Amino acid sequence: MIIAPARPYDVLLIEDDEADALLIEDALLARGARNLVQVHEGVAGLAYLRDPSRSRPDLIVLDLNMPRMNGRELLAVIKEDRDTIPVVVLTTSSAPDDVAGAYQHYANAYVTKPVNLDDFERAVQSIDAFYLETVTRLPR
Repeated sequence: MIIAPARPYDVLLIEDDEADALLIEDALLARGARNLVQVHEGVAGLAYLRDPSRSRPDLIVLDLNMPRMNGRELLAVIKEDRDTIPVVVLTTSSAPDDVAGAYQHYANAYVTKPVNLDDFERAVQSIDAFYLETVTRLPR
């Protein structure tokens, strides 16, 4: 049974692949109230995070392979800023250097995108359940 959260959670999705973005959005919305904002590359993600008129997301879901500023570069900047928003890397790469690099830049989790549609949906819903419902977060 899915229990709707007391307030909609804010998720910032930084993903350039529209098909993957739609799958992620569907998986999150299936679990309850979510405010999802998608940007297509790292520069736009950084601008969103640094815009004082925007609400801070509760979770960032970040792809690694994007144009302009890729996910590796953005993650380094976000964590260099001492940002406490959890960042989950959700990407097609399972390369050891990518995994190690993400954790070296303080990603909170690294998930390789499953190829199977049902597995993909389960992976996104697991991220959602853990970071938005299970963990204790800092107050806003």
